Amino acid sequence: MNKHFSLSMLLIIVIGIFSSCSQQKKEQVTDALVSHIDSTIKPGDDFFLFANGKWFRQNPIPASEQSNGIWQLIQDTINTQIRRVCESSAAIKDAVKGSNKQKIGDFFYTGMDSVSLNKKGISDLKTDLDMIDAISDINGIIKAASYIHTVAGSPLLQLYVGQDDKISSKIAVIIYQGGLSLPDRNFYFDTDSRAVLIRQKFITHLENMFGIMGYNAEKAKTAAQRLMKLETAIAQISRKREDTRDPWMNYNKLTFKQLAESTPNIDWNIFMSGMGLHNVDSVIVGQPEFIKSINSYLKSFPVDDWKNYLKYHLVKNLSAYMDDKTYLEYFNFYSGTLRGVKEPRPRWKRVVQNTDGSLGELIGQVYVEEYLPKGTKDKLIEIGNVIKSIFAERIKALDWMTSETKEKALNKLGSVIMKVGYPDKWKDLSSMQIDRSSYVENIMNANKWEVNYMVSKYGKPVDRTEWDMEPQTYNAYYNPSNNEICIPGCNIIVPGYEGKMADDALLYSIIGATFGHEITHGFDDQGCKYNALGNLQNWWTTDDSIKFFARTKMIVKQFNNYIAVDSLHINGELTQGENIADLGGIIMAYEAFKRTDQFKNNTIIAGLNPSQRFFLGYALAWMVNERPETVANQVKSNEHSPAKFRVNGPLSNMPEFYQAFGVKKGDALWVPDSMQVKIW
Repeated sequence: MNKHFSLSMLLIIVIGIFSSCSQQKKEQVTDALVSHIDSTIKPGDDFFLFANGKWFRQNPIPASEQSNGIWQLIQDTINTQIRRVCESSAAIKDAVKGSNKQKIGDFFYTGMDSVSLNKKGISDLKTDLDMIDAISDINGIIKAASYIHTVAGSPLLQLYVGQDDKISSKIAVIIYQGGLSLPDRNFYFDTDSRAVLIRQKFITHLENMFGIMGYNAEKAKTAAQRLMKLETAIAQISRKREDTRDPWMNYNKLTFKQLAESTPNIDWNIFMSGMGLHNVDSVIVGQPEFIKSINSYLKSFPVDDWKNYLKYHLVKNLSAYMDDKTYLEYFNFYSGTLRGVKEPRPRWKRVVQNTDGSLGELIGQVYVEEYLPKGTKDKLIEIGNVIKSIFAERIKALDWMTSETKEKALNKLGSVIMKVGYPDKWKDLSSMQIDRSSYVENIMNANKWEVNYMVSKYGKPVDRTEWDMEPQTYNAYYNPSNNEICIPGCNIIVPGYEGKMADDALLYSIIGATFGHEITHGFDDQGCKYNALGNLQNWWTTDDSIKFFARTKMIVKQFNNYIAVDSLHINGELTQGENIADLGGIIMAYEAFKRTDQFKNNTIIAGLNPSQRFFLGYALAWMVNERPETVANQVKSNEHSPAKFRVNGPLSNMPEFYQAFGVKKGDALWVPDSMQVKIW
């Protein structure tokens, strides 16, 4: 899955977010691609800064944000729309109980009622905290952990219901490593100065959180140190994130009896029934060594340590929905220390985001009705079909793949399902209880609904029409089990668009690359291991597989050499799937653009030829300036490379880019042809 940019950005350009008015009566629109260029930088040395540097200088990162750029501009537009939905719903005094607008309005109202929130503190969690305090044995730990899974997170481990990787038509119970408070295992062990400082501040944060729970200073300090020791032990037995990317290595099917026998200290009946799961016959375990170690830790660590661990995970995961003191303690560490953000966003932005996160399916229905223009689906399907046809031609022309594997690759490509715009049917949220009594309880009720909805799928046929995003979610994804891509509708709309379409260079470099990226995920180092039906299966010949992974190793090596911040290198193994998809996406988009009249006629716009506009458009799509802390956190814990390298990396593998901007030997981005990555 990956965040991309689409027509919405183009529309922003069109309506003049980046425009200036002349002194004449008629408004003149400044071309964004030209106005953002930093001419002090050679395009062959750093195309990302060449294309966007001037905008970055003129638009510093706001104190409340971890970055600034296109993402924020577009998300602000979407948030403003959702805010209107929320506020208009909250203003309805006699909304029908159980209606979409009643739930949206009540949820938003409780989040905005800061006076009540500050009076309550964390008192709404008293019953749950008392329940944890009363734990006296391992079964009590398991029962409480299971409960927290339904309302506030995933302590101990991750347990969820989803498609069986090898039998995509079947729903399975899946157990995965988890249970950490820091973003990834390496935060507990890395020795660089940032990691050391983060651990120090994490201990202080823990002490403060236990203080909020009523611990005296000495008890809070002891609890913090013991929790850190426990989580460090959990981190030690966790696989590295890059090692969780191989679906074969992380697929271990056990009968329920085998699971129980391998972890005798964990009563799985208690855990699963607490989540609403019954009569489970088998499970898929991602990392068997992890759950065996957790089984051991349940005895080797005192019950009191586990109680403190559970209480922290409960409060931490609900901190954003309580009083200002609790929220700010959470914010100062997780946003301030980890990402460098200086101050919280305004309350309305936070509550809009939380309302959309919990009631997105309801807001989506209103959003489609009131904001999404007719024809959105048709336009997205049109662009997607062009990219699919280009990909098919590329596969047929590959000189390293045999006809046998090509046939299967083309079959998989032809089977890709495109979900665009919005779903044809909506989820039924009628059983979700939302009122105006408690913000945090509304959050917990929404979380319970999500878990109940998930576990209710067990034992039922897979619904391949289901969406995993809402139409107002500015994102996109590829799901290998369904062999599908999803491009939500908000990728094509901006309020105030006056009907002037951007030129094809921008259209194809942005939304075309989005489709190309998601489709390529079906053929990256992970997606290539699933067949057309979404089943984990080797459909490659041995020689073709060897040739393919030799090429992916080249992109791993390429990104391993990039220094993102300080001395931190990008993890090429961890990010290779996204890097492969970025490269495939921009290549497919460029090939599609070459078929347009703009390219064929060599139309010059704002002094730029078609290819120059295309590549500048791609850089504009990733116009994101991030804080150093945010970049460092991303490099250590995220499968996506920082924005700068999502531009410079793929383009350094494209001879067409070299030609468009005169990139030559000696330039920082120049790579000899023999070293350029060529996959799809």
